[in-house]
Amino acid sequence: MAINDYIRILRQRGWIIILLAILTAIAAFGYSKMQTEVYESKLRLLVRPSRTDFGQSQAAKELLRSYEAWLYSSYRADAVIQQLQLDMTPQQLLGDVKVASDNSSFVIELAVENTDPNLANDIARTWGNLLIQWQNQENDKNRKEDRITIEFIDDPQAALDRPKWKINTAAGGVFGALLGVVVVFVLEWIESGVVRRTEDVERYLEIPVIGTIPGQ
Repeated sequence: MAINDYIRILRQRGWIIILLAILTAIAAFGYSKMQTEVYESKLRLLVRPSRTDFGQSQAAKELLRSYEAWLYSSYRADAVIQQLQLDMTPQQLLGDVKVASDNSSFVIELAVENTDPNLANDIARTWGNLLIQWQNQENDKNRKEDRITIEFIDDPQAALDRPKWKINTAAGGVFGALLGVVVVFVLEWIESGVVRRTEDVERYLEIPVIGTIPGQ
């Protein structure tokens, strides 16, 4: 098709694309607002060896994996539940928790999801304190130069994790626009065999139109 055909299609049926984009964006926005808001609280813990030599640093890096395993445990989940008097099982709480570590910065990150942002912060803080208390007990058994200190980098801060209504609304609008393009394409294909204009005659018969009969 020539560029004029595309311009004609947009003029005649462009409203379909716009309408579907608006409708699907509104639907995505409404669906997002109907969903329960879930917040994620992140707590970062810094692991600091007493010595900065290579051996102690490598030992601390290896311990990061052990700390991850120690944190992500039903025993720790049960301890948090008992301290905060939560009405859930350890397995349910573990399903809302993620633990990761970064060997390059000696940082452990604990992420907790909950519908209550304040409770998510409390869970993350309590969970992190369990590790600090446990490490302090371990330090009492070791020489001062072999001790490892764990501390909060900052207080846990909860932020809305989902639904992401802005992204969902934008995605809904894009989907609606694409759907509108498909609808327009189908309508044009259905009407492709209908001769309405002189341009259609020239395109299908491949001969120029030299005259037309005016309608009454």
